[in-house]
Parts: sequence; structure tokens; C-alpha cells
Amino acid sequence: MADPSEIPQSAIKDPDDWTTGDEPPTGAQRSYLGTLAREAGEEAPDDLTKAEASKKIEELQEKTGRGA
Repeated sequence: MADPSEIPQSAIKDPDDWTTGDEPPTGAQRSYLGTLAREAGEEAPDDLTKAEASKKIEELQEKTGRGA
């Protein structure tokens, strides 16, 4: 996996701009969201879209110290 600092900024899209952002989260997103939520002492939301899950993951990464 590439180091996030090596990914060109132009390759990183805002989740609000994803064409598939309204779809349900991926299995990997649901799993990671569950892990982060447990570590943060929160319940993992069940009704998020793929884009919303991405934003919640970023929020929980910051809260748990797992963020870049």
C-alpha cells in the first residue's frame, strides 16, 4: 500500500464528489468503522452511505489517534 503522503493531491477526491458515494459502505469500511467506533467508545452507525462512512472513519481516526 502506498504511503498516503506520496499520493498526489489530485488523486484524492472529496467523498462528496464520489459518483458512488450514495451506495452502501463497502465491507472494509463497515469493518474498520466498527473497530474505530469501539476504540472511541461509540456505536458504529448502520445507516451511512459510502461517502458518509468515509467521513465518519476520518472523524474517528482523529478521535482515536489512528489518523495520519
